[in-house]
Amino acid sequence: MPGVVGSEDTRLVVLRGNSASGKSSVAAGLRERFGRNLAIVSQDNLRRVVLRERDRPGAANIGLIDLTVRYALDHGFHVVLEGILYADRYGPMLNDLARAHRGVTRCYYLDIPFETTLLRHATKPDPAYLAHVTEDDLRAWYREKDLLPGAAETVIGSASALDETVQRILHETGLDRVPAIDR
Repeated sequence: MPGVVGSEDTRLVVLRGNSASGKSSVAAGLRERFGRNLAIVSQDNLRRVVLRERDRPGAANIGLIDLTVRYALDHGFHVVLEGILYADRYGPMLNDLARAHRGVTRCYYLDIPFETTLLRHATKPDPAYLAHVTEDDLRAWYREKDLLPGAAETVIGSASALDETVQRILHETGLDRVPAIDR
């Protein structure tokens, strides 16, 4: 079948949510629990660091994210894709990935109230980032329940602790039953 990606054994986990919702922490927790052979594809890294590009509709990072995820899946890695990934900009690419992936795909939206976003943002360890990203920036970026169409995501609220969220995703994706490969 043309356009298929990965194998029946690979897992694709998409973590979406507003800034400071815990996406990166959940991705790191998944890798820590799972081990090697779990690729983390971060929207921030590809968009801001690799391309130094603004988040705009049709931007180049959307295709780079898609290619990176596909490459990792095609090479036998399980993939955690994490980022704000606004539904209107990234939704078509995410839906195409989910349709093309031969293995298990699960999408999660971390639903955190804006007030919690502010509190979590203030705890980030990078003083330069804190000085650069203001409350006004966070307010401008914040989209309440920016869900993908068609009920494609499981919503995880702020009441779910980090460890609980990691355990839930490991279980629901089957990663808790898949052996890690030491590469």
